[in-house]
Amino acid sequence: MTQLMSALGFWNTSATRHTAIEDVQGVFSGSLVSALGLYLLASAGLLTGSTAGVAFLLHYAFGVNFGLAFFLLNVPFFYLSWKRLGLAFTVKTFIAIGLTSVIADLQSRFFTISSIHPAWAALLGGVLLGYGLLALYRHRASLGGVGILGIYLQESFGIRAGLVQLCIDLCVLAAAFFVTTPPVVFYSVLGAVALNLFLAINHRSDRYIAL
Repeated sequence: MTQLMSALGFWNTSATRHTAIEDVQGVFSGSLVSALGLYLLASAGLLTGSTAGVAFLLHYAFGVNFGLAFFLLNVPFFYLSWKRLGLAFTVKTFIAIGLTSVIADLQSRFFTISSIHPAWAALLGGVLLGYGLLALYRHRASLGGVGILGIYLQESFGIRAGLVQLCIDLCVLAAAFFVTTPPVVFYSVLGAVALNLFLAINHRSDRYIAL
Protein backbone atom coordinates (compact mmCIF):
# COMPACT_ATOMS: atom_id res chain seq x y z
CA MET A 1 0.00 0.00 0.00
CA THR A 2 2.85 2.37 0.85
CA GLN A 3 4.45 1.74 -2.56
CA LEU A 4 1.14 2.38 -4.31
CA MET A 5 0.60 5.66 -2.43
CA SER A 6 4.14 6.72 -3.30
CA ALA A 7 3.61 5.86 -6.97
CA LEU A 8 0.45 7.96 -7.02
CA GLY A 9 2.44 10.86 -5.63
CA PHE A 10 0.71 11.10 -2.24
CA TRP A 11 3.84 10.09 -0.37
CA ASN A 12 6.39 10.88 -3.00
CA THR A 13 9.73 11.20 -1.25
CA SER A 14 11.34 13.10 -4.14
CA ALA A 15 10.44 16.76 -4.43
CA THR A 16 12.00 17.12 -7.85
CA ARG A 17 10.71 14.19 -9.94
CA HIS A 18 7.24 13.03 -10.92
CA THR A 19 6.35 9.35 -10.84
CA ALA A 20 5.19 7.61 -14.02
CA ILE A 21 1.59 7.51 -12.74
CA GLU A 22 1.71 11.23 -11.93
CA ASP A 23 2.86 11.92 -15.49
CA VAL A 24 0.09 9.77 -16.96
CA GLN A 25 -2.66 11.55 -15.02
CA GLY A 26 -1.05 14.94 -15.65
CA VAL A 27 -0.85 14.45 -19.42
CA PHE A 28 -4.35 12.96 -19.63
CA SER A 29 -6.04 15.60 -17.46
CA GLY A 30 -4.14 18.42 -19.17
CA SER A 31 -5.23 17.14 -22.58
CA LEU A 32 -8.83 16.69 -21.42
CA VAL A 33 -9.12 20.21 -19.98
CA SER A 34 -7.41 21.71 -23.04
CA ALA A 35 -9.84 19.95 -25.37
CA LEU A 36 -12.74 21.32 -23.31
CA GLY A 37 -11.34 24.83 -23.64
CA LEU A 38 -11.03 24.40 -27.41
CA TYR A 39 -14.60 23.11 -27.58
CA LEU A 40 -15.92 26.16 -25.74
CA LEU A 41 -14.13 28.45 -28.17
CA ALA A 42 -15.41 26.49 -31.17
CA SER A 43 -18.97 26.58 -29.80
CA ALA A 44 -18.92 30.37 -30.13
CA GLY A 45 -17.07 30.33 -33.46
CA LEU A 46 -13.93 31.77 -31.87
CA LEU A 47 -10.25 31.08 -32.43
CA THR A 48 -7.12 30.92 -30.35
CA GLY A 49 -3.44 31.29 -31.13
CA SER A 50 -0.53 28.97 -31.87
CA THR A 51 -1.05 25.88 -34.05
CA ALA A 52 -4.56 25.46 -32.61
CA GLY A 53 -5.40 28.90 -34.00
CA VAL A 54 -4.10 27.96 -37.44
CA ALA A 55 -6.14 24.75 -37.27
CA PHE A 56 -9.23 26.82 -36.44
CA LEU A 57 -8.51 29.09 -39.42
CA LEU A 58 -8.27 26.10 -41.74
CA HIS A 59 -11.44 24.64 -40.26
CA TYR A 60 -13.49 27.82 -40.62
CA ALA A 61 -12.13 28.80 -44.05
CA PHE A 62 -11.97 25.40 -45.79
CA GLY A 63 -13.89 22.95 -43.59
CA VAL A 64 -10.74 21.01 -42.70
CA ASN A 65 -11.16 18.65 -39.75
CA PHE A 66 -9.87 20.55 -36.71
CA GLY A 67 -8.34 17.59 -34.86
CA LEU A 68 -6.47 16.34 -37.93
CA ALA A 69 -5.19 19.81 -38.84
CA PHE A 70 -4.10 20.45 -35.25
CA PHE A 71 -2.12 17.20 -35.14
CA LEU A 72 -0.44 17.65 -38.54
CA LEU A 73 0.53 21.28 -37.91
CA ASN A 74 2.46 20.22 -34.83
CA VAL A 75 4.52 17.53 -36.57
CA PRO A 76 7.36 19.88 -37.70
CA PHE A 77 7.90 21.05 -34.12
CA PHE A 78 8.72 17.56 -32.89
CA TYR A 79 12.26 17.89 -34.30
CA LEU A 80 12.94 21.00 -32.20
CA SER A 81 11.40 19.26 -29.21
CA TRP A 82 13.57 16.17 -29.64
CA LYS A 83 16.81 18.09 -30.27
CA ARG A 84 16.36 20.78 -27.61
CA LEU A 85 14.06 19.36 -24.93
CA GLY A 86 14.72 15.62 -25.03
CA LEU A 87 13.02 12.38 -25.99
CA ALA A 88 10.81 12.11 -22.89
CA PHE A 89 9.36 15.60 -23.45
CA THR A 90 8.79 14.85 -27.13
CA VAL A 91 7.01 11.54 -26.48
CA LYS A 92 4.73 13.06 -23.82
CA THR A 93 3.98 16.02 -26.08
CA PHE A 94 3.16 13.69 -28.97
CA ILE A 95 0.73 11.79 -26.73
CA ALA A 96 -0.83 15.02 -25.42
CA ILE A 97 -1.38 16.37 -28.93
CA GLY A 98 -2.89 13.09 -30.07
CA LEU A 99 -5.21 12.91 -27.06
CA THR A 100 -6.30 16.53 -27.39
CA SER A 101 -6.98 16.11 -31.12
CA VAL A 102 -9.10 12.99 -30.59
CA ILE A 103 -11.00 14.35 -27.57
CA ALA A 104 -11.70 17.66 -29.34
CA ASP A 105 -13.28 15.78 -32.23
CA LEU A 106 -15.28 13.39 -30.02
CA GLN A 107 -16.57 15.88 -27.46
CA SER A 108 -19.63 16.93 -29.46
CA ARG A 109 -20.87 13.33 -29.31
CA PHE A 110 -21.11 13.52 -25.52
CA PHE A 111 -22.53 16.99 -24.97
CA THR A 112 -23.43 20.12 -26.89
CA ILE A 113 -23.54 23.81 -26.02
CA SER A 114 -26.71 25.27 -27.49
CA SER A 115 -25.97 28.90 -26.61
CA ILE A 116 -23.08 30.81 -25.05
CA HIS A 117 -22.07 34.46 -25.22
CA PRO A 118 -18.75 34.83 -27.09
CA ALA A 119 -17.22 36.89 -24.28
CA TRP A 120 -17.96 34.14 -21.75
CA ALA A 121 -16.75 31.47 -24.17
CA ALA A 122 -13.52 33.43 -24.67
CA LEU A 123 -12.90 33.84 -20.94
CA LEU A 124 -13.78 30.27 -19.96
CA GLY A 125 -12.09 28.74 -22.99
CA GLY A 126 -8.92 30.76 -22.44
CA VAL A 127 -8.67 29.95 -18.74
CA LEU A 128 -9.41 26.24 -19.32
CA LEU A 129 -6.72 26.12 -21.99
CA GLY A 130 -4.39 27.82 -19.52
CA TYR A 131 -5.11 25.20 -16.87
CA GLY A 132 -4.62 22.40 -19.38
CA LEU A 133 -1.34 23.77 -20.66
CA LEU A 134 -0.10 24.44 -17.14
CA ALA A 135 -0.76 20.81 -16.21
CA LEU A 136 1.13 19.66 -19.29
CA TYR A 137 4.04 22.05 -18.75
CA ARG A 138 4.43 20.87 -15.17
CA HIS A 139 4.70 17.30 -16.38
CA ARG A 140 7.26 18.20 -19.04
CA ALA A 141 4.86 18.15 -21.99
CA SER A 142 3.02 20.68 -24.14
CA LEU A 143 0.54 20.96 -26.98
CA GLY A 144 3.36 21.51 -29.43
CA GLY A 145 3.98 24.40 -31.74
CA VAL A 146 4.58 27.66 -29.91
CA GLY A 147 4.36 25.82 -26.59
CA ILE A 148 7.54 23.92 -27.44
CA LEU A 149 9.28 27.12 -28.53
CA GLY A 150 8.05 28.95 -25.42
CA ILE A 151 9.30 26.31 -23.00
CA TYR A 152 12.66 26.19 -24.79
CA LEU A 153 13.09 29.97 -24.58
CA GLN A 154 12.04 30.06 -20.92
CA GLU A 155 14.41 27.29 -19.88
CA SER A 156 17.30 28.55 -22.02
CA PHE A 157 17.00 32.34 -21.69
CA GLY A 158 14.49 32.97 -18.89
CA ILE A 159 11.89 34.50 -21.22
CA ARG A 160 8.38 33.75 -19.91
CA ALA A 161 6.68 31.06 -22.00
CA GLY A 162 3.32 32.81 -21.62
CA LEU A 163 4.65 36.09 -23.01
CA VAL A 164 6.28 34.36 -25.98
CA GLN A 165 3.03 32.61 -26.77
CA LEU A 166 1.02 35.82 -26.36
CA CYS A 167 3.09 37.67 -28.97
CA ILE A 168 2.84 34.88 -31.52
CA ASP A 169 -0.84 34.27 -30.76
CA LEU A 170 -1.69 37.89 -31.54
CA CYS A 171 -0.03 37.49 -34.94
CA VAL A 172 -2.10 34.38 -35.65
CA LEU A 173 -5.28 36.14 -34.57
CA ALA A 174 -4.50 39.10 -36.81
CA ALA A 175 -4.71 36.69 -39.75
CA ALA A 176 -8.26 35.84 -38.64
CA PHE A 177 -9.48 39.14 -40.12
CA PHE A 178 -9.21 37.47 -43.53
CA VAL A 179 -11.59 34.60 -42.67
CA THR A 180 -14.01 35.94 -40.06
CA THR A 181 -15.61 39.11 -38.67
CA PRO A 182 -14.01 41.77 -36.43
CA PRO A 183 -16.23 40.91 -33.40
CA VAL A 184 -15.09 37.28 -33.58
CA VAL A 185 -11.47 38.41 -33.72
CA PHE A 186 -12.04 40.75 -30.77
CA TYR A 187 -13.46 38.01 -28.57
CA SER A 188 -10.77 35.58 -29.75
CA VAL A 189 -8.10 38.07 -28.68
CA LEU A 190 -9.82 38.30 -25.30
CA GLY A 191 -9.54 34.53 -24.94
CA ALA A 192 -5.88 34.55 -26.00
CA VAL A 193 -5.07 37.28 -23.46
CA ALA A 194 -6.84 35.32 -20.68
CA LEU A 195 -4.91 32.18 -21.63
CA ASN A 196 -1.48 33.74 -21.84
CA LEU A 197 -1.77 35.99 -18.81
CA PHE A 198 -2.78 32.91 -16.82
CA LEU A 199 0.35 31.11 -18.04
CA ALA A 200 2.63 34.12 -17.57
CA ILE A 201 1.53 34.45 -13.94
CA ASN A 202 1.44 30.76 -13.00
CA HIS A 203 4.07 29.05 -15.14
CA ARG A 204 7.31 30.01 -13.39
CA SER A 205 10.28 27.70 -13.00
CA ASP A 206 11.27 29.33 -9.70
CA ARG A 207 7.93 28.28 -8.16
CA TYR A 208 7.59 24.76 -9.51
CA ILE A 209 10.65 22.61 -10.08
CA ALA A 210 9.27 19.09 -10.37
CA LEU A 211 10.45 17.12 -13.39
